[in-house]
Amino acid sequence: MPPSVPHHRLPRTRRVRRLFRRIAFTAVLGLVAATPIATAAAPPAAAAAGGLQQVTGFGSNPGNLQMYEYTPAGLPANAPLVVALHGCAQTADAYYTNSGWPQFADRWGFDVVFPQTTSANNALSCFSWFDAAEDSRGKGEAASIVQMVEHAKQSRGSDGRRVYVTGLSAGGGMTADLLAAYPDVFAGGSVASGLPAQCATSQAAASGCQTGPQKLSPAQWGDKVRGGYPGYTGPWPRVAIWQGTSDYTVYPANATALRDQWTDVWGIGQTPSSTDTLPGNTTRSVYNDSAGQPAVETYTVSGMGHGLAVSPGPGAEQCGRAAAYFLNTICSTYYTGVFWGLDGGTPGGGGDRLPAPAGVTVTGVTDATASLSWNAVAGAASYAVFRNGTKAASPAGTTYTDTGLTAATAYRYTVAAVDGSGTAGAASAQVTATTTGGAPARCFTATNYAQVAAGRAHTTGGYVYANGSEANMGLYNVFVTHTLKESPAGYFVIADSGCTG
Repeated sequence: MPPSVPHHRLPRTRRVRRLFRRIAFTAVLGLVAATPIATAAAPPAAAAAGGLQQVTGFGSNPGNLQMYEYTPAGLPANAPLVVALHGCAQTADAYYTNSGWPQFADRWGFDVVFPQTTSANNALSCFSWFDAAEDSRGKGEAASIVQMVEHAKQSRGSDGRRVYVTGLSAGGGMTADLLAAYPDVFAGGSVASGLPAQCATSQAAASGCQTGPQKLSPAQWGDKVRGGYPGYTGPWPRVAIWQGTSDYTVYPANATALRDQWTDVWGIGQTPSSTDTLPGNTTRSVYNDSAGQPAVETYTVSGMGHGLAVSPGPGAEQCGRAAAYFLNTICSTYYTGVFWGLDGGTPGGGGDRLPAPAGVTVTGVTDATASLSWNAVAGAASYAVFRNGTKAASPAGTTYTDTGLTAATAYRYTVAAVDGSGTAGAASAQVTATTTGGAPARCFTATNYAQVAAGRAHTTGGYVYANGSEANMGLYNVFVTHTLKESPAGYFVIADSGCTG
């Protein structure tokens, strides 16, 4: 519907449907009731000054959406394109500011389109992942988003073979629907705290999908994708699935359904080809295609609630800003981009890069040093050692001693093999080394409210984060209790499983 058409002139059936959305949807994606989105609701005008630009006249726009775009300076033609969909009650600016996508667009060279819906479409400004009139091929919001893709291809010269879509929550549900409806447009997708494609086809069914999708077989879930574009036989998009284990808005069962759905579409079964551990208490499971390349990957973040995983900081694998529904755990944008091949690797996870070193071990610590060793990787010319996400050294061998450290402090390390051209391979599993000495650790058990009042934690967007470690402690109230360990002074980590010096 063009914005100039008055509401009272809409066809009666559409007015009724929209009114129903406004009244009923507050009980469906109820995430805004738990935590205000004050930090996420900046007006679009603020985005333009920061590099995000609104684009008008991108098409007939049947879904009545707004288009915003971020293009790095000097971006050449034929660059990849990423479409990033915000969650309920958020804006394109919120996703631009907090998700980390502009950061990697600058680093790796691609264009980002940020579609935006409004309360004119939905009472909570959610993308309509549950409405066949909005999320199907050639219809509504889905058609508007594809028009944005076509506009970017024409105006920016984006590479039509490397178009990807990602989204959070309702944006994640719309992402899955877009991958099903337009597998000929999108080479890959990433669903964060979202729903399987066509989980709900009505307003009434949406809430049930969130708390527990239907008990369907992988083939039945796959049929929902195949029905999105009848007759299409491939190639299919490569799909990443991000989910927190403590998400009580979109339950973890949805990640399982998404895994079943897309592995069935690829015809590769539901047993992972490999599993490894990443920062932020994250477990990655990889499902390879017939050529041995990752087709589907699941990222399970232990203890994370409802939101997009980010990891603020200067490290090569860090990104984003912590805010409401942008949770400080791991940079999902980095790992998603690598999975798609945006970093220059093979789509599907950089198959032309060296594998991660195995056997990374802490072999010794003092009050100022930490020593590591790992197994050799065939073809490695050197190795890159990362301390707390930042590159610390480039040893030629398989051992390294880090010096100049602070006593009684925990340091996180990963190691990557580097080939003769200087390209780093996949990062190893993370290990932690804690230096000796210093004052003994102090432990504090209290409610989140009391921890903030005592100066051991702080709040952002209704959530509590430990000072120093920035660990997400949950909602700011007196009903959540954690034990915090202080070591060194002013640096707190969650120690609910036991606090020792």
